[in-house]
Amino acid sequence: MAARTESLGRAHPAARAKREPSAPAADLERELRVYRHMVLLRLLDERMLTLQRQGRVGFYGSCYGQEAATLGSAAVLDAGDWIFPALREGGAMLLRGYPLVSYLCQIFGNSGDPTKGRQMPSHQAAASVHQVSWSSVIGTQLPQAVGAAHAARLRGEPTVVMAYLGDGATSSADFHHALTFAARLKAPVVFCCQNNQWSISLPVSRQTAAPELALKGAAYGVPSKRVDGNDLAAVLEAAGEAVAAARAGEGPRFLELLTYRLGAHSSSDDPTRYRDQKEVDRWLARDPLQLERLRLVEAGVWDEEREGALRGEQAEVIARAVAEAEAFPPPSPETLFEDLYADPPWIVSEQREALRAELAEAPRKKPGA
Repeated sequence: MAARTESLGRAHPAARAKREPSAPAADLERELRVYRHMVLLRLLDERMLTLQRQGRVGFYGSCYGQEAATLGSAAVLDAGDWIFPALREGGAMLLRGYPLVSYLCQIFGNSGDPTKGRQMPSHQAAASVHQVSWSSVIGTQLPQAVGAAHAARLRGEPTVVMAYLGDGATSSADFHHALTFAARLKAPVVFCCQNNQWSISLPVSRQTAAPELALKGAAYGVPSKRVDGNDLAAVLEAAGEAVAAARAGEGPRFLELLTYRLGAHSSSDDPTRYRDQKEVDRWLARDPLQLERLRLVEAGVWDEEREGALRGEQAEVIARAVAEAEAFPPPSPETLFEDLYADPPWIVSEQREALRAELAEAPRKKPGA
C-alpha cells in the first residue's frame, strides 16, 4: 500500500469544526462516554494545579485543551491493546478503568502508588490497563512501542500499540528510527502525534520546515493523516480507522492531531514569557469541551441541566478521591529494595538489613547527631 497523507487544510483555528447534521445513536453514546471523561479530566487538571500551587503536589502536567485528542484516540482501543504515552496521556488510564485514587497516589508519590513513588508525577503507568511508563526523555517511547507491536505480530496476537508523541518529538532521532522500523516490519502501531503548536517554548514553525507533520509519516512509507484534534467525532473516526487497519495487518499509521496546549507546558512553566495571549484566545474559541458540548446539545442528548449535574458529581468524586489519596503515608524506605531481582543477590539483602538497622536506630538518635 502506497504511503499517503490526508489533510484538513489550514483553516483558521477559530473556525467552527464541521458537524454532521445527524449521527448514529451508537456514535453519540460513545461520544457521551468520552465527553464525560473529558469533563472529569478538565476538572481534575484544575484541582491538581491548585494543589501544586499549595505545595501539596510537586509537579503536574495538564492536558488542558487537548482532551479530545487524548481521550478520543484512546477510546477506540481494545482492552488488550497497549499505550506508550508521552506527558499528557495519563487520562487515558482513567478512561480504560484505572481507579482514580491509585491514579492520584502516583501524583502524590505516596505508599498508595503501585509504582511506590519511583516516578515523577503525571507519569502514571499500570499493567492492568496496558499503559507503560514514560521516561520524560522526548521520543524514547516510540522505538519501544514499535518493538512491542512487532513482538505481538510475531506471536500472532491481535494487539495494536498506540504510541503518543508531541510535535517536538518528530525532530528526535528516535522518531525516525521508529518510523523506519515500523514501516519495514509492518508493525501494528498507530503513532498519535498531538501537535499542540508548542514544544515547551519552541513553536512548531521554528522547529521544522514541514508544512504538516503528517508529511513526516508519509516520508517513511506510513499512511498518514492530519486530523482536527479538537473535534472529538473526527478523532474517534480517524483513530478508529487507523487502529482497524493496523489490526488487520496493514502496518502502521500516523495521525497528526491538530490541537493546542491552552495551559502551561507544566506547573514549572510560564507561557506568558514566550507566547501571545491573542493566539491562546483564538484557540480558546475552539475549546474541545465547548465544541463537543455544542454537538451533543444540537443532537438533543445533552443540556445545561445535565452539564451542571455532571460537573457537580465529578467535583465530588475528585474531592473524595483527593482526600483518600492524600491520607496515605510516604512509601516505606525498605521498598527501595523491592522489584529489583527475582532472586536478590547477597549484596542487596545485606544493604536492606543495614537500612533496617539504621531505621531502627534513628528514633534514638538526637537531631543533628
